[in-house]
Amino acid sequence: MRQRIANMPRALGHGHPGQRCASMSQACAKGRYPSVSRPLIEEPVLSNMSLSKMSSISIRSVKAADLQEALAPLVGLLIDTVDGGHSMGFLPPLTRAKARRYWLSLRRDLQAGSRVLLVASSDDKIVGTGQLVLSPWSNSPHRAELHKVFVDRSLRGRGIGRTLIASLHDAARERGRSLLVLNTRHGEPAQALYRRLGYREVGILPGWTLGPAGQRYAHVTMYQDLSA
Repeated sequence: MRQRIANMPRALGHGHPGQRCASMSQACAKGRYPSVSRPLIEEPVLSNMSLSKMSSISIRSVKAADLQEALAPLVGLLIDTVDGGHSMGFLPPLTRAKARRYWLSLRRDLQAGSRVLLVASSDDKIVGTGQLVLSPWSNSPHRAELHKVFVDRSLRGRGIGRTLIASLHDAARERGRSLLVLNTRHGEPAQALYRRLGYREVGILPGWTLGPAGQRYAHVTMYQDLSA
């Protein structure tokens, strides 16, 4: 599946242009996640990279059979993110061996269909990724979690994260999942972005994770009901 969005000026920030396909079942059958019209949001540009270098962004799903092909860029992206100060469940410096083992550990869930792995690409280079993890319990077939949504540090503030999240929402709807839950570090830019995208805060967990020097970081649990 593939989704194209045209390059956008800074004023659009995380805007996600496009129209929803008439039939979500057709989109699922073709393996595509249709784009959705979103409110225009002003966001700071965090990189000096020229917007002209990003002609378009494509979003696609990585299946279990495709994981090996995408492994090298995903490993590099995760290392850059963790070593840049965003832990994603790891401590810096992150070795290539640990990063590689993590991505390969997803294969079973991808084969079972209990996890969706999306990647964002620009000029055929993977620049972002995000995951949707479906609840396996019989009393929560409507629930899923967002995991490890992150973007190349040099391209943050371009709307890539917002586009990934919108595509994860589409994937959730196609699978009948309307209640989405996530956890992110309290006070970080990601929390503000999720809030702008309609997520509500459940509560703050003090000292949920540790930094490389043993410092404790509070995290916040957030949710969104797509059926509301």
